[in-house]
Order: sequence, then structure tokens, then C-alpha cells
Amino acid sequence: MIVVLIGYMASGKSTLGKILANKLNYDFIDLDDYIEEKEQLLVSDIFKYKGEIYFRKIETLYLKELLNNNTKLVLSLGGGTTCYSNNMDFIKNSPNVKSIYLKALIPTLVARLKNEKNKRPLIAHIKTDELLTEFIGKHLFERTPFYSLSEVTITTDNKTEEDIIEELVLQLF
Repeated sequence: MIVVLIGYMASGKSTLGKILANKLNYDFIDLDDYIEEKEQLLVSDIFKYKGEIYFRKIETLYLKELLNNNTKLVLSLGGGTTCYSNNMDFIKNSPNVKSIYLKALIPTLVARLKNEKNKRPLIAHIKTDELLTEFIGKHLFERTPFYSLSEVTITTDNKTEEDIIEELVLQLF
């Protein structure tokens, strides 16, 4: 089985994905890290030098490559992956794939992201918590219809990593 973790940035996809993969004895891949390895460029540099359209094309290419060539994998997607190139349809129609939306509320995301802005090119320019809240709210409004197509939704607010992992395992088996 391939477990695909979907959600907004800072929803816990990579952190929880690594723990879940370890617990299941599966491989773990963060799609953005995989893209950086394949392209020999940071995602921020791909956006800067080659543009978002190029990034979205290769993101889809590598997503399909991973879903077609693996069996025991936890795959953490970028926050926008499901919103482009019919990627969510591909995920839903891939055999042996279980999609899980890790849902976090706006205040939780703001709290997690406000001190990470320099590591996140998409929000690095945002100066105040109020503007960050507005930005995340707008993005979630646009992306939630795609995220909601996941087979399972797990809310992560006010839960420990252990509680979320337990809930993930229960949903998988």
C-alpha cells in the first residue's frame, strides 16, 4: 500500500509521515525533497529560475513515477500538489493508494508557520500575523475542495503526534 499524506504546509505531513513510515516499516518520501534530488535544485530555485509552470509539470511527473513504482511507501505531498494537473484524480484512481488529508485549522497553521517564514518561500514576504492569517485562509478556501477528495480526513489540532499516528494506523488497517 502507498499512503499519500495531503494537506496545507505545516499540517504535519512530513513529520507524521516519517513516524508513520517507521511504524509501518515503509519507505518515506517527501515529494519536494524527491524533486530537489532529481532536479539538483531547491524547490525555491526551481520556482525562481524555471518558473511555477515548469515546477508543476515535473511535480506531476515525479508523483506519477512514485505512485507507479512503489508498494510500501508513505508519500508526503507539497501543499499545492493536489490542486494541479488532475493530480488528485490520479491519486484517487491509482491502485493500492490510500489518501489521507491532515487537516489543521487556520490558527494552528499560523502558530506553526509564523516563525518558519524564512524557510517557506511562499510566505517569506508576509510581515504580520494578520496578513499570514488572511493568506492561509484564502489558500485553504481554494485548496480545501481538492484536499477534501481524500479517502480519509484526520484533524490534527490539539492532538499529540502519538494520537494522530494511532488514528492514522486505525484508518489504514
